[in-house]
Amino acid sequence: MKISHDLKESIETLESGGIEEARLESELLLRHVLGWSKAELCIRLEDTLSPEQSQRLNQLIQRRLNHEPTAYITGHKEFFGIDFYVNSSTLIPRPETEIMVEKSLELALDNPSLTIIDVGTGCGAIAIALATHLPQAKVYAIDISASALKVAALNSKFHGVASRVHLMQSDLLQSITEPADLIVANLPYISDPEMTILSDEILLYEPSLALAGGPDGLGQIKRLLAQTKGKLRSGGAILLEIGQNQRTSVVSLINKNFPGSTARVIQDLSGYDRIIEISYEKMATRAGNRI
Repeated sequence: MKISHDLKESIETLESGGIEEARLESELLLRHVLGWSKAELCIRLEDTLSPEQSQRLNQLIQRRLNHEPTAYITGHKEFFGIDFYVNSSTLIPRPETEIMVEKSLELALDNPSLTIIDVGTGCGAIAIALATHLPQAKVYAIDISASALKVAALNSKFHGVASRVHLMQSDLLQSITEPADLIVANLPYISDPEMTILSDEILLYEPSLALAGGPDGLGQIKRLLAQTKGKLRSGGAILLEIGQNQRTSVVSLINKNFPGSTARVIQDLSGYDRIIEISYEKMATRAGNRI
């Protein structure tokens, strides 16, 4: 049986199971079984799978039908053009979080040797992307989860930035002694009511520690803002990822903790509020929508 037929069957099976983007996910799983690139799959659709490969593909398709995310099945997820190893100890990096990296690189234009703290680093996606594009920067990658830091360590080593990405187990900023020029944080911000309506892919497989933000979703953000005093250099900035409908509440927290600062909202490609930048007058001319 040709691979093209196996692919067609896989797509139909996933579609019947209610899996969105069934074609893309079928291709990813098939390529994982074969160890092929996208281009190689396209030119070898007339080849055939071995019985072992066919069995393996069927097993992976079944795992996906059980709502296990493809990123965990394959152990890979691309973020900011970089391939990251992921497992169930870490949140799967989302495309919308790439805005955090883009904004960080913009802020670094005037100071490429800045010190950055990535709070809640998970698999290390943000920290490693920044270290890759800012070779003169010093990056701290913090997480409270030891198992997540093991994943971040593997990714740091694989991408050749282990000497510049300093991994640290800490409850937010408690263990940080060196002030930073930039603090970036993608913290848990899903409220308790929202946690109950998450998809099975998220609720059953992704770590709740990286998702649950308490009754209003702002528990960890409140704690971070309270800890940040003395941890940010003059003229520095903080970038926070937020959830939908949290803008007003987070701005109120910012005004309380950082009087005299400027807060701007950055929207994602879907038009949702995604990142809030907190800065002082030195950076007040940056582009963005003032709140």
